[in-house]
Amino acid sequence: MKKVLVVDDSPVDLMNLQGILSSAGMVVITAATGAEAVAKAKSEKPELIMMDVNMPGLDGFSAARQLGQDPITKVIPVIFVTSKDQKADRVFAQMLGAKGFVTKPYTAEQILTLI
Repeated sequence: MKKVLVVDDSPVDLMNLQGILSSAGMVVITAATGAEAVAKAKSEKPELIMMDVNMPGLDGFSAARQLGQDPITKVIPVIFVTSKDQKADRVFAQMLGAKGFVTKPYTAEQILTLI
């Protein structure tokens, strides 16, 4: 069973992704901030992180950068899930080593296909 860390400051978006992944048989851990995501990634060691970009404080890109610099978490793939659909964001996500980039709104099929 795949363990996925879902990170989003929006409770609605968090619940939405959690529902899609749980119904597909995955174990879902949640975080509402980038800082919480970094801490949970280290302690929970998920197999995948799905993270929003726009969050107060430590945003998704900054959190991914921190995760990529830590030997424990740098091997965990990150997929960004965001309402930002600008080419520059996609390029930056790739530079950070992201394994995927999904824009909101999304379908369950889009999410599950990426995983």
